[in-house]
Amino acid sequence: MLVSAKSQADILDVISNLSSDEVFTPPPVANAVLDLLPEEVWSDPKLRWLDPGTKTGVFLREAARRLMDSLEKAIPDEDERREHILKNMLYGAAITELTSLMARRSLYCSKDATSDKSIVQMATPEGNILFERVEHDFNDSGRCTECGGSKEQLERGEERENYAYAFIHKDGRDKMSEVMDMQFDVIVGNPPYQMDIGETSDMPLYDKFVVQAVALNPKYISMVVPSRWMQGGKSLGQFRESMLNDKRISALVDFARMAEVFPGAVDFEGGVCYFLWEATHNDSARCTYHQGDEVIGPTQRDLGSFDVLVRDPRALSILEKVIASQHAPLTDLVSGQTPFGLTTNFKGYRTGKKHPGDLTLHLSAGGKRLARAVPSPAVTKGRELIDPWKVLVPMAYGERGKLPARVLGPTAVVGPKSVCTQTFLAIGPLKTREEAESLDTYLRTRFARFMISLRKISQHNMRGVWLWAPAQKWDRTWIDEALYKKYGITEEEQAYIEEMIKEMPE
Repeated sequence: MLVSAKSQADILDVISNLSSDEVFTPPPVANAVLDLLPEEVWSDPKLRWLDPGTKTGVFLREAARRLMDSLEKAIPDEDERREHILKNMLYGAAITELTSLMARRSLYCSKDATSDKSIVQMATPEGNILFERVEHDFNDSGRCTECGGSKEQLERGEERENYAYAFIHKDGRDKMSEVMDMQFDVIVGNPPYQMDIGETSDMPLYDKFVVQAVALNPKYISMVVPSRWMQGGKSLGQFRESMLNDKRISALVDFARMAEVFPGAVDFEGGVCYFLWEATHNDSARCTYHQGDEVIGPTQRDLGSFDVLVRDPRALSILEKVIASQHAPLTDLVSGQTPFGLTTNFKGYRTGKKHPGDLTLHLSAGGKRLARAVPSPAVTKGRELIDPWKVLVPMAYGERGKLPARVLGPTAVVGPKSVCTQTFLAIGPLKTREEAESLDTYLRTRFARFMISLRKISQHNMRGVWLWAPAQKWDRTWIDEALYKKYGITEEEQAYIEEMIKEMPE
């Protein structure tokens, strides 16, 4: 055996995460990811494996267990087989010094791979699990040219983590190549997800690990990453396009909630997925979607059918009917962020009486919606929306994957001479109160909010999420039954919509 038989709980099943950036992988999850790989990888002693962001070493350890069994015919002697696997097949790039020690302990049973406690005597204490601090390459604007991190945030002293992960920085890959051949056949793992760059949202990192893995041109890649890339995420547009149109992705397993895969971990919005990339594959992908206890699929799908991935295939028939209707999208009426140039923390309003020419400012403070007076010159954009009627919708509203979902927060119909802070999106212009109230009834329907939900993977209601909600004539009170009839939504599809979307409270 690779290591002694287990007589107690596996420590890697219960180890706590060091941070929300670095999520440890339980052994069952690592094995589910490895299960995506074709059977032939386990019987080929010539393959070289890499975990480019190893933490506990679980992927390498579980791969080693499997290889010890499957290579018995190729290398009958157990000691020789173990030595070949650990010396010539399995490699890792640790993300911190601490995780390098953890990974070596998992794979070699010793933090020092040359010690008498190591199950194989390696040439160096590190063995094939490397960690060496590398540095960012900052440009003139103070951003790392490779990961996008800011110099101000990342240069905080030698004793602090600098997020310069070797695999996604040239300096690190150069140092790796000094001690190992960088041609690998199988790349597996659960890379770091993000880093704090001192802004309102964190910078994704996992996409950079995937891109670099593809650049090495292995035979197979199987990784766990957040699902946010499918429909949104900061700076992920190019990555999403490349993933959706990469015919080498042969399998995708998607979970609506991260807790379904990593119990107890910080629940990243949008869930988590793992995939198989095969160099010789050139076809559709076998997709499985997990929504709570419900498993949908596997189904064969062309991931590039749309500019975002519709995660639940049951929604496709509805979407296709709406697209075929060729109605103008509601996006045409939806403002961008900060519709009037007033940020969430804008304080330039009056708390007393309105002055002549003041506008009504709608904002949120202390969890309450307030209306205050604001001088008209404070409005720096969107002035064409000041005088018409409009509907305000909270910029952010989310329920962390709970179903049925509301999708949108409480709306508000507001009249002329009114503006709002970044807390809201403004939908308009609308000529009359009646038109605004008609639009408001539409947003309250399950149908409209379902169409919005197909492009919404986080709490934010960016303009792009409204693209598949068709605009209507704003001359009536809209109800679901009329919309279902208009778009030919079957009873089965109606039941599905109502399972996904809950009624909007009065």
